[in-house]
Amino acid sequence: MPPHGGADNLARLGANPLPDGRWEFLVWAPRSASVSIRICDAKELIPMHGGTGGYHHAALNLDPGTKYLYRLEGGRELPDPASRFQPEGVHGPSQLVDTRNFPWTDQGWRGHALPDSIFYELHVGTYTQEGTFGALISRLPALVELGITTLELMPVAQFPGERNWGYDGVYTFAPQNSYGGPESLRRFVNAAHSLGLSVALDVVYNHLGPEGNYLSAFGPYFTDRYRTPWGQAVNFDGEYSDEVRRFFIENARYWLEEYHFDALRLDAVHGIFDFSARHFLAELKSSVSELSARLGRPLYLIAESDLNDARLLHDPALGGYGLDSQWSDDFHHSLHTLLTGEDRGYYSDFRGITPLAKSLEHGWFYQGQFSKFRKRRHGNSPDGLSPDRFVVCSQNHDQVGNRAAGDRLATLVGFEALKLAAGITLLSPFVPLLFMGEEYGESAPFQYFTSHGDPGLVEAVRRGRPAEFSAFGWKEAVPDPQDEKTFRRSHLNPELKSKEPHRTLYNFYQELVRVRRELKLGRAASRTVREVSDRVLLLSYESQESQLACLFNFSEFPVESNISDLEGNWKPLIYSASRRWNGPEADPTPAIEISADKEIRVSPYSFFMFEQIQSS
Repeated sequence: MPPHGGADNLARLGANPLPDGRWEFLVWAPRSASVSIRICDAKELIPMHGGTGGYHHAALNLDPGTKYLYRLEGGRELPDPASRFQPEGVHGPSQLVDTRNFPWTDQGWRGHALPDSIFYELHVGTYTQEGTFGALISRLPALVELGITTLELMPVAQFPGERNWGYDGVYTFAPQNSYGGPESLRRFVNAAHSLGLSVALDVVYNHLGPEGNYLSAFGPYFTDRYRTPWGQAVNFDGEYSDEVRRFFIENARYWLEEYHFDALRLDAVHGIFDFSARHFLAELKSSVSELSARLGRPLYLIAESDLNDARLLHDPALGGYGLDSQWSDDFHHSLHTLLTGEDRGYYSDFRGITPLAKSLEHGWFYQGQFSKFRKRRHGNSPDGLSPDRFVVCSQNHDQVGNRAAGDRLATLVGFEALKLAAGITLLSPFVPLLFMGEEYGESAPFQYFTSHGDPGLVEAVRRGRPAEFSAFGWKEAVPDPQDEKTFRRSHLNPELKSKEPHRTLYNFYQELVRVRRELKLGRAASRTVREVSDRVLLLSYESQESQLACLFNFSEFPVESNISDLEGNWKPLIYSASRRWNGPEADPTPAIEISADKEIRVSPYSFFMFEQIQSS
């Protein structure tokens, strides 16, 4: 990492062990002429050396596990902005963490390439009853059995209290204490790698939470030049922004190097405002690429963005930021609208089959045309980008949890539609992402929950949530985020997997994952998408090995479609409506001949997948 502002800054931020047994402290605090370290148990106060650029430095003989605070000019004592652990929460002291002797066993690990990946998003606190990193380890073999390649953890940076989605984190280097802290997180990642699972982490660089956020006491981390939905924007392009950028880039490298994460999902990058000549995201990607080369393993940056802006993904030589992939909201919105019939709020922009067809063809739908919901033109063209540059899903934490009642797709549509949603997602050319529990039709909601300690903040969140849903016209009561019952309702019920129809749905997901992997759909040479009717589309793949066709019916009625452009002999691979999958139709015959005068019947909310039989 290049130094900013002087030689003092060659050290890493926070408190780090030195080879000689001492601990090196570095904090950026330009708003304080002097900074001292308060050693909590010894009640000792040690002055730091002031350096250039607002940095303060010290090297001390201390034991791992020592708790400390920084005392700023004026006497205010606060945790370390780059704290590695907050055992007593966001208002308590920071704790020294020595990572050098952790017994990693993944020295030969190289991870999974994006075209071969299937992501599985989970929330640590609700995935198990215990809600800890340690408890997750026992669930890893089941995810391997399902065929998942990559676990994506929702944010784990220290947040206030014990219950939170993670987007209120305020100590970006410190794994949440109630989840098990630093040692437990390392054991989890190591165990995942030992089973062949990559691990991605959701990080939040567009804002910090409102409670326990003391960064402004140290320096100008935030700016009023821009506003975000969460308040002040992070200062990525104003005065002293070099040091702010350093803080977040060093944080990204820290998770990837010290915890062996394989990828970072960058939350809501449309909330990162930067009008400098080199965008923060481009600098971040460059730094991570350098780290990847040094470590000898791939490291990925995946953006969540509301912009439909291909610059995020284009190479820097083409004026882009070079990120590896991004979530395609258009795919989700198109699919959700077709399955549920909801057409209010942003779903009003995605009526009919065309948005989904265009998303499958290009990566997203809005490429500069007028959006009625936004009341302006939206997006630009993603053409020329490979399919692995897009992550798609039928559900995720946002699209479930930001509904008024947090209701999942399994409670909104029937069993056949759930299989259809799984098929279009897992058989798409893109990188599929599953949301925890969807593979067996989890019925528990995923609701928004908090455990703030500030009564005023608690009340503000309670009032603010219902206002967020006004555009959608949902009638359900909004659960109280602060009520622990809201959190408890959001826990998974994995025992459902052994009951019908959940067991069949799980087996269906397994089969889709197997087919995707064996046919290498993420690496298909080419694809074509055709709108057969206003509720039916045909997705075809062609490679040297095979030709595949998937006919998707989003209608509540059976359809008989002439697909004469696929003339020849075809072998059915999957028919979602067959009795094998608890559907209403007989299992298909081993071979089907398709000709100009022959129509293929597809049951309501179902799909047919074929592979062409090559003539000998």
